Amino acid sequence: MTDKKLERLWYVLHTKSRHESVVNDLLLKKSIEAFLPKITVRSKRRDRKVTIRVPLFPGYLFVKTDLHPHSHLEVVKTVGAVRLIGNKQGPLPVTDETVESLKIMVSSDHKVTTGYRLEKGDKVMVVCGPFTGVVGNFVRYGGRGRIVVNIEALGQYAGVEVSEDDIEILPKILS
Repeated sequence: MTDKKLERLWYVLHTKSRHESVVNDLLLKKSIEAFLPKITVRSKRRDRKVTIRVPLFPGYLFVKTDLHPHSHLEVVKTVGAVRLIGNKQGPLPVTDETVESLKIMVSSDHKVTTGYRLEKGDKVMVVCGPFTGVVGNFVRYGGRGRIVVNIEALGQYAGVEVSEDDIEILPKILS
């Protein structure tokens, strides 16, 4: 009988904002198997156009470990690490096939896209374009990669249509 907690499996590790590479490097120095999928994107800088490598899933990386208390502690006490993603019963493993598929996808020259489905009422912030800095609630999709964001004031609302690429979802705790 094997104990699932002592089996080395892949888990998702949540990191501090923009600490993915640091955590990945520190885990590798500790001889802990880690995988940070990165993709190449065009930078949105105003002064120049450059391509940069960014994490496929910002704020997350994959780590292969067992859940022995010592191993678990070594992972989560890494500078920049927050916690292993899971539920009340503990961290939830990710299948080997999923991690292998991601490795294949990010090693190719083809464009890899990610996304999420916004839900009505999600708090968002416009981070690019003429409405940069606007914080509001997602209302609906407007078609062709456009979304409608509402701002409430004085019991009324004002809405603006922006590119879906120009917004970031604000965490629920900040909402």
